[in-house]
Amino acid sequence: MNGIIQKLKLIIADRSLSRRVLFVLGILALFRVGAAIPIPTIDASALESFFLNNQFFGLLNIFSGGGLANLSIFMLGVGPFITASIIMQLLTLIFPQLKELYHEEGDAGRRKFSQYSRLLSVPLAMLQSFGLLTILSQQGIVSDLSLESKIMTIVIVTAGSVLLMWLGELINQYGIGNGVSLIIFAGIVASLPGAISQLILTFDPSLLPTYLGFMVLAVIIVAGVVIVTEGERPIPITYAKRVRGMKTYGGTSTYLPIRVNNAGVMPIIFALSILLFPQMIINLLGQVDNVLLQDISRLFLNFFENAWLYSAVYFLLVFGFTYFYSAVTFDPHAIATNLQKGGAFIPGIRPGLPTETYIAGLLTRLTFFGALFLGIIAMLPLIMQEITGIATLAIGGTGLLIVVSVILDLLKKVDAQVTMREY
Repeated sequence: MNGIIQKLKLIIADRSLSRRVLFVLGILALFRVGAAIPIPTIDASALESFFLNNQFFGLLNIFSGGGLANLSIFMLGVGPFITASIIMQLLTLIFPQLKELYHEEGDAGRRKFSQYSRLLSVPLAMLQSFGLLTILSQQGIVSDLSLESKIMTIVIVTAGSVLLMWLGELINQYGIGNGVSLIIFAGIVASLPGAISQLILTFDPSLLPTYLGFMVLAVIIVAGVVIVTEGERPIPITYAKRVRGMKTYGGTSTYLPIRVNNAGVMPIIFALSILLFPQMIINLLGQVDNVLLQDISRLFLNFFENAWLYSAVYFLLVFGFTYFYSAVTFDPHAIATNLQKGGAFIPGIRPGLPTETYIAGLLTRLTFFGALFLGIIAMLPLIMQEITGIATLAIGGTGLLIVVSVILDLLKKVDAQVTMREY
């Protein structure tokens, strides 16, 4: 406790660090203001009842950072940007030029890669806003709009998503933490008072064992996420001795840490994006006046409404994206090459290809446990909903995963800034 108080004092005393923290808080406050500004012609009562009875849009609301619940100008959140990022990362597996741009051209290449993701997010935002407005107008939540009004609304919602993307980039540049994750985190935290009050108002004493079970599950998930996120496997590294003039350099030993879960919260966000975007398209196809398209839409919707199949697909996506994101962010070939250039080696392992093979094999085994854990705890709340029939528990479980991971990442970055200033 004394250590935490000391860190807080250092944050307050350091002007540069306190400005970063205040900047992040200001951006998040601006986001919450925008999330409260609704688009015109909304039936508020129909919107509230619709969200209470629809788990899909409840999850989509989490993904949008809470902006969808009010049908605000930020109703899409950072979803289009995340979807664009996923598409670009997948394209690196197909086009070697993009892979070279991301991995081998340094910061300039990554900036250009991020710029392509931003450009791709604009048409995706327009497509998603059109799909959502069409679905919601069919449900009677949004009044029938003229063509001109619909185009204007799509432009406003797309501009809101682009603005949020820009605010996330500002947090990355001038604040602390990952801007996209913090925006989603802010939306989840802002919805907590309403969710708690809803549970209190609808409290049923007969469901007390269920609520207690969910609280126990939440504690287990929090503890598990902390343990897996902080868990790492140190690889011993030794630097060869070099003699220059009358001095001897090297000969020291250190270690290379490999985390059990290198991907953090991103596999969960990626999996939700992959699950939610097709569902929105399928819902849109169901409104088309075509018997074949309606039958296809009904078939897929029945699949998504089956909690066990949905949970299995969710598990596989989280599991797969954990491997995928680890492979993108942690390159054994680059690490082995840099170690060899620096005169470092792993004891008992020859430099070059054997070192690369050793690190890749270790990364694969560690990522397996991290992916398995993330997939299980992502799937458990949905199974619990199938058993209890309470949809809020499923949504709360997914939100809990994101909140815990974002808090851990933020605390690490704050601690790194404080430690750097201490020295």
